[in-house]
Amino acid sequence: MTKTRNLGGLDVPPIGFGAMVLSPGMYGAIDDDRALAALTAAIDAGGTFIDTSDGYGDDAHNEKLVGRAIRGRRDEVTVATKFGLRLADGAEPHRIDVGYAFERLQVNAEPKYVRGYAEASLSSLGTDVIDLYYLHFPDPQVPIEDTVGAMSELVAEGKVRHLGMSNVTPDELRRAYAVHPIAAVQTEWSMWRPIDPALLEVARELGVGVVPWSPLGAGFLTGTVQALDKDDFRNNAPRFDAESLKANNASYDALQALAADLGITRSQLALAWLLHQDQAVVPIPGSRTPAHIVENLAAADLTLHPDTLERIDAVLARITPVGATLLQDER
Repeated sequence: MTKTRNLGGLDVPPIGFGAMVLSPGMYGAIDDDRALAALTAAIDAGGTFIDTSDGYGDDAHNEKLVGRAIRGRRDEVTVATKFGLRLADGAEPHRIDVGYAFERLQVNAEPKYVRGYAEASLSSLGTDVIDLYYLHFPDPQVPIEDTVGAMSELVAEGKVRHLGMSNVTPDELRRAYAVHPIAAVQTEWSMWRPIDPALLEVARELGVGVVPWSPLGAGFLTGTVQALDKDDFRNNAPRFDAESLKANNASYDALQALAADLGITRSQLALAWLLHQDQAVVPIPGSRTPAHIVENLAAADLTLHPDTLERIDAVLARITPVGATLLQDER
């Protein structure tokens, strides 16, 4: 694998680090010391493309953690963050249904609030520029062109280097790009949640990189999830209820044999498979354990033979995950 990949003009490592996992109340309790140790391990191991959001944790807690981790190392990292879920003061909440662990989310992406979101993120991160700035979810009450127009002003002012879209439809991506070049589109994509083929087609057509979130299926594809802590947000996801999890683990056990044949872990198999889908794909797995972080990043050095890819695809074609999708299909 190449040492960097290009996301619409932004060079980043082939595998990034998704910091959402470090927020308390997401995958169970975690303290700041452990979270900072994980971020430091990721940066030290070359996972220098760090993805966060102002909506991860109360009071932009996740962004502030990232800010602490990159202090004195800003030139080593590429920082991506997102906006729209944590409402600016005075913003009227607009609600969206996402159908995963949160039945309804509050968003507001009105242009008049965009600069305030960005400036708050810059402060939380302790930096003067955001490398990649995403709209977290499209606002159903605001034309995406209006939001992107406000985001483009941040680029002109030097507060942001590149723009991204997250959780958008193919049409929304195309409309956003018509206003300003989009470097990357972030979407859920893994061995148990296929990408919308039309979204991938539009991204390729426009030269937009694809950043899969939850590339390990919210941890499921590691093969180690047997039970969840009571405060783990996955308890609200049908694929993780006791019966569904048991059935899904049985269905995906075939991946273990494939990984064993290659002498790699299931996590590495899942990430390497994604990397082989397109040269402009950069997954962002998250982990709280330094050893697992290093293990995940090592998947970037793997080359899967075409025969192996065919075997993987044959296994996946026989599997239908039990439980609702992680995001509603209509998104």
